[in-house]
Amino acid sequence: MKKLATFLAICSLLLITACSGGSDKTSSSDNGGASHGDKKVLDFWYIETGAEEQVILDAIDRFEKDNPEFKVNAVHTANDSYKQKLSVAMSGGSPPDIFDSWGGGWLKHFVEQGQVLDVTDQIDKTRYLEFALKNAAFDEKQYGVPLGLSLDLVFYNKDIFNKYDLTPPKTYEEWVDIVKTLRENDIIPMALANKTKWPGAYYLMNFADRIAGYQLFESALNREGKGFDNQAYVQAGKYIQELVKMDAFNEGFNGVPYDAGRSRQLMYTGQAAMQDITIAFLNNVRDEAPQFEKKLGVFKFPTVAKGKGDPSNVGGATSPVWSVSADTQYPDAAVKLIKELTSSQTAQAYVKKTGSLTPVKGVEPEDPFVKKFYKIANEANHIQMPYDQTLPPELAEVHKDTTQAIFGLEITPKEAADKMEAKAQDILE
Repeated sequence: MKKLATFLAICSLLLITACSGGSDKTSSSDNGGASHGDKKVLDFWYIETGAEEQVILDAIDRFEKDNPEFKVNAVHTANDSYKQKLSVAMSGGSPPDIFDSWGGGWLKHFVEQGQVLDVTDQIDKTRYLEFALKNAAFDEKQYGVPLGLSLDLVFYNKDIFNKYDLTPPKTYEEWVDIVKTLRENDIIPMALANKTKWPGAYYLMNFADRIAGYQLFESALNREGKGFDNQAYVQAGKYIQELVKMDAFNEGFNGVPYDAGRSRQLMYTGQAAMQDITIAFLNNVRDEAPQFEKKLGVFKFPTVAKGKGDPSNVGGATSPVWSVSADTQYPDAAVKLIKELTSSQTAQAYVKKTGSLTPVKGVEPEDPFVKKFYKIANEANHIQMPYDQTLPPELAEVHKDTTQAIFGLEITPKEAADKMEAKAQDILE
């Protein structure tokens, strides 16, 4: 029965991959497939690349050595197609035993359908930062454990800034002046790949936080007075459209997929000066263009005039978060694997080799660049999880769609805010 189930899972996976046009690859410590004789197979799906991927595969290798009766069938999927692929697998009854997630509303959707294993009594919560664990906890039960902690910051090319006597902006007004100077010198101020919508959403979240503080989103989400049609969200959209009309972004940005790497190439080649993106960008740089790192600088999202938000606030995400399918045939082994994937050894390697942070306690970076991230995280009054990972999936899609439309000048910020609030009233109330 297990061989038959495995065969069917592989067939389903191949069908999903073909339909999505993805370029999945299967990895394991011995480069085998899912057929391993008498060994029990755990199917494992993940999205990480480069050094992050290697850290994960090393952890899987340790698990297999400690549990020789098991083989892990590790399948990589591109980030942009992963959510759809996993959703199809879940709805089709063929999920992997262990899967990658970001926690939040996206994971909660599967939890509410009874598709995720409750691991509350099988993990040591004291090993993780509390706010990171909460992102995968619902109704006081734990449904995943985090390995990575990401931040959303603005990266910039120091050589370009030095050439034009520019300094990292602290205010939106200073940022606008930089955009104008760069455009006058035929340099793209900000690289953006927004076909998959989430990269542009950072701007809306950051502006809203700077205008009204993180409490705005919590109030709108929890239906505590302020809504998604609040004037702060309208103003955030106006700031975005002001930048678009100033040609602050590369041409055709709404049609550029992030995974293709074109926005990063604009940075590497000096065609663009800045990019608002997660700190995974450092990992991309070290993997794709290591010579560029010496040019790389970073700053927090600028403040706005009369803004109420704490300037220390940053966007962030717990990713990867490892969860176990409720339908797994081997729940004890699957939990052992997610423990290894967030062990101190794995977390230390993750921070050391990937240029990222971790919510696993007791692990601090030694890398000078990553120390900058660590300092920003420790000084932050609040770390805002991405809206699209916190909101229920249907509302998250409206958030991404309307934000992309704001960038495309297809709707007004007021129309976008009204659409969000109407859907929120339908779903959250």
